[in-house]
Amino acid sequence: MPPVLVFDIETIPDVAGLRRLHNVGSEASDHEVAEMALLMRRQQTGGSDFLPHYLHRVVTISCVLREGERFRVFSLSEPDEDEAAILQRFFDGIEKYTPQLVSWNGGGFDLPVLHYRSLLHGVTAARYWDWGDDDREFKYNNYLNRYHTRHLDLMDVLAMFQGRANAPLDELAKLLDFPGKLGMDGGAVWSAYQRGEIAAIRDYCETDVVNTWLVYLRFQKLRGALSAAQYQHEIALTRASLGELGAAHWREFLAAWPT
Repeated sequence: MPPVLVFDIETIPDVAGLRRLHNVGSEASDHEVAEMALLMRRQQTGGSDFLPHYLHRVVTISCVLREGERFRVFSLSEPDEDEAAILQRFFDGIEKYTPQLVSWNGGGFDLPVLHYRSLLHGVTAARYWDWGDDDREFKYNNYLNRYHTRHLDLMDVLAMFQGRANAPLDELAKLLDFPGKLGMDGGAVWSAYQRGEIAAIRDYCETDVVNTWLVYLRFQKLRGALSAAQYQHEIALTRASLGELGAAHWREFLAAWPT
């Protein structure tokens, strides 16, 4: 199996960018600036306060890396590193491993956000952006094309690229007897960030990315890329690896995962 990198991001409003775009100075707090933007967005859309992709700031990228005999879960998160460093480390991993990228709605949300934020910070990501200029193989299978598989957006593929057929990760994972979301959802991240709960955001993102990994394994079994025995081996390895980590969110995750 080639290296597989499953990823998920969590974001907050880009307060610094909002200040710049709306000429808001220090007289307004970060909370007030964000609330202003969310209110304006609700007025624009008639209800939704989901900000445009370019106004999201990345606070966590959580990953599953399956490579060789190893299964790893890790996060690139504030306050350990700033956003530019988080983004650069993520793309450095792609540079190093040229992995199979896997996401849930990564084409619709995560990757466009990473593109805008990397552009803002001057990140270098040559391997990711290769369309075949440096590696001829990438002309026919690259990370950017929606219908290529080097980046597999599971939500998009399972829905046959039809938005009306999209399924929520949480509900699909639970239907497959996986744990689903634990602790919070994406709508609670901004409030948690303001309370300084970076670890809780990271833990939530990590459980989401493992749910995505488990759905990916079932998908690989569906398409015949994994035999029944290979699938069971990957499931057992995932359980054992999470059990060795010992953190509270993994104990909760394993307790919610039927055996």
